Parts: sequence; C-alpha cells; structure tokens
Amino acid sequence: MAWFGEFQRDLPWRRTRDPYRIWLSEIMLQQTRVAAAIPYYERFLERFPTVQALAEAPEEEVLRLWSGLGYYSRARNLQKAARDVVAKHGGMFPREAEAALRLPGIGAYTAAAILSIAYQEKMAVLDGNVARVLARLGGVRGDLRANGTWAKLQETADSLLAGGAPGDWNQAMMELGATVCAPRSPQCLLCPVSEFCEARKKGWIEEIPAKRRKRDAVEITLAALVVLDEKGKTLLLPPPKTLRSPGAADDVPALVSRMWHFPTISARRETAAMELQKFARKWVFSGRKTGAEFVMLQAVRHAVTYRAVTVLPFLARVERLPKVAGAKMLTLEDLSEVAISNLTRKVGRAAEKRISRKL
Repeated sequence: MAWFGEFQRDLPWRRTRDPYRIWLSEIMLQQTRVAAAIPYYERFLERFPTVQALAEAPEEEVLRLWSGLGYYSRARNLQKAARDVVAKHGGMFPREAEAALRLPGIGAYTAAAILSIAYQEKMAVLDGNVARVLARLGGVRGDLRANGTWAKLQETADSLLAGGAPGDWNQAMMELGATVCAPRSPQCLLCPVSEFCEARKKGWIEEIPAKRRKRDAVEITLAALVVLDEKGKTLLLPPPKTLRSPGAADDVPALVSRMWHFPTISARRETAAMELQKFARKWVFSGRKTGAEFVMLQAVRHAVTYRAVTVLPFLARVERLPKVAGAKMLTLEDLSEVAISNLTRKVGRAAEKRISRKL
C-alpha cells in the first residue's frame, strides 16, 4: 500500500469515486492498453457525462465514440447495462454483488473492481495481473486457469484483502502486476514484496505463469468495394441487423462489427475482383452494368481474436452513386462521423492513399 501511494500512475479514473466513471474505465480496459484507453475515456465522458446520458443516447452514437477501441460488444453491453441501472436502480450502479452481476457485461472481476473502488465493498479482484503476482509469490506453476487453480488464487486474493481499504488494495495489486511484475522481464529489484516471492527464490519467474496454448489462427480473405462519385463521396452500407448480410458470407457482419461498412464479401484471392463485381452488380447497382473499372488497392491486414484477415480493397469511380436502401453517402474524410470498425477505417485509408497519389 505504501508502494502504491508513492508510485501509482496518475490515471483519470483514479481521481474519482463515481461508480459510473470507474465502471466505464473497467469496461474500456478489457483487452485494451491504458495509454490507448485514456483518450477514449475522456471523449466518452465529455459526450456521456452521466449514466442517464448514456442510457438515453442512440446506439450508433455510442458506437461512433467507441470506434477504434474494438470488441464492440463491450459498448453495446455497457449501454444495455446503463439502461438497466436507470430503469431498475435509480440511476446508481448497484452496491450488491448479486445485482451487479445481473447487468450485461459485468462478470466477477468487474463487479469486484467497481464495488470495491467506488463503494469500498470487501471484494478482492482477480484478473490476469493479480493472478500472476499471486502465482509468483506462492510459486504456483502450470496453467493458472486449469484444475481449480484460479479458484485457489481467488481464495488467496480474498485472504490478503486489506479490509480497511479494499479499493486501494485492489488497485495496488493490479498496478504491481501491470508495471512491475510483468509477464516478461519483471522488475524484481523494484518490487515491494520480492523478499516473499517463492518464484524468485526458486528461479521460476519466467515459468510463471505457464504459457497458454493459443488457438491456431484462421486465415480469412475479404474483398471490399469503395465506390467513389465525381463529388468525392462514397457509399457505406448500414449495420447488419442480423449476423447475415444480403449476398455476403456469414462471417462478414461479425468482422465489420455490425457497423457501417463498405460493400464487403468473403472471397478467394485469385478471383476476388470477379466475385466482388458479381456481388456489386446484384446488391449495389441493382443488376445494372456500370462500366466502372475495379482498381485494386493496397491489401489491408486486420486481426480479430483468432482470425487473421486480409482485405483486398477495390476502388470503382462512377458518375453518380447508386441508391441503396439505408446506405449513407459521405466523403472518405468524413467516415469518422458514423460508427465504423477499424477494418472499415483501414479500407478507407487505402482508398485515400490511392487517391492522394493520383492528385
């Protein structure tokens, strides 16, 4: 605790006990580095300063401000939970763990973090950082999530919890794992508890935790079409309402995060242009021939969990954009005005790069 008081990072969510702001930070920090999350956190709060504001906002506006953070189910669940908090809990995040765990997107770790930091509830957090600290201290080897090990680590975390300041204690444990007891090359000489560390005594630091076997990557190839008219406007299709888009393969809506996107299909690299032209003629140009040349742009690489995605973008210049039900027409520079995924943003940048070369 003394170490944390002296060396903790100055993070915006540590300057408040507002449960909404702490909740938001915990959701944003899932699968996201602190440095990347801070500007999103600040912009999000500027637009949605209260849980009521978030609950009442259009989903598309929420996704637009989340755009770039990825894992968009986090944003959707955050808003669903905000609406529950307003409707069922008077606009205040519930104090009871059972009620908190019923909210969309709230699991055991997130509930413990919010309730301990905001309300000083005596609940110990256990995330990857804390588990690594405890495993090294106790010399616990092997897969930390196998054979009941995680439950035992939770028991250890519970037993160590500083009851008088559970929020600070939890943050101190998480900070220790994030900044000192790192997965690789931990800074043991700076660690305030190194004298108690079994892993250090036995030379097991690099072995704990054991590396988990990663799921084999699945290679996916997509083809995307950027249609550009004489005024420099392009066409974005609306977010798919279901997991299947007309004429597209099952995985395309998920890969564009069910957000605004360029016409996109799964394709084979060798026949991508032909497949995309066939798709575009039927679903974008309503069966009409356009005569537009499909110019291939620089390929785009994208990763979504275990999937390694290659997007083959094509640029087609037309005199006038076709009318597609629900589609938006806007310039490439204005793509950020709507909710798009990083994949769509990368395709837009590939088109901008080609256009700037021509200019």
